[in-house]
Amino acid sequence: MDAHNPIVIRASREADVEPMLAIYRRHIRRGVEDGVADTGTPQPDDLKERRKNLLSSKNPKNRKLPHLVATLQGEVVGYAYVVLFRKRPAYRFTVKHSVYVHHDHLGRGIGRLLMQALIDASAAAGYRQMIGYIDAENAASLSLHERFGFARVGLLPGVAYRYGKWSDSVMVQRSLGAGATLPPAAEGGTAAR
Repeated sequence: MDAHNPIVIRASREADVEPMLAIYRRHIRRGVEDGVADTGTPQPDDLKERRKNLLSSKNPKNRKLPHLVATLQGEVVGYAYVVLFRKRPAYRFTVKHSVYVHHDHLGRGIGRLLMQALIDASAAAGYRQMIGYIDAENAASLSLHERFGFARVGLLPGVAYRYGKWSDSVMVQRSLGAGATLPPAAEGGTAAR
């Protein structure tokens, strides 16, 4: 990273939606043959609505779900966010995360900065566990997660078809804050203070 042009991590804004979608679309289309429908890819309005829901007080216990961007000289070069792992009340302390870095900026430490900020923000919001799914051949992402204390907790064989072959996904998990060592009530009644 260049000391004269530092990477800035901040909460996402509505103006960031188009660059985030461009990053996302490139990542999800990699290795998928032409002609395969792109159903399920969020459109700008979908992402705007998702951001609004994540950043609003509609979440359990009014906890906000972090949604961050990394910028370089004002340009969005990556983003990261969490969603609830499951919507049922018992899972309210567990989040699933995603981190995406622009393809022209891979290997510059942006993923590391986003991951640290996402972990810190999620722990501060009172979440206790963070889960992720990573393509089993994505050595850089697996290594990044290991450096941040994620353990490999599952393998989902043959769940994706990319580059003309079936690929596996690795499920990773790490504790946040007190993790599973104390019940939420032991911290003052709720996870969010």
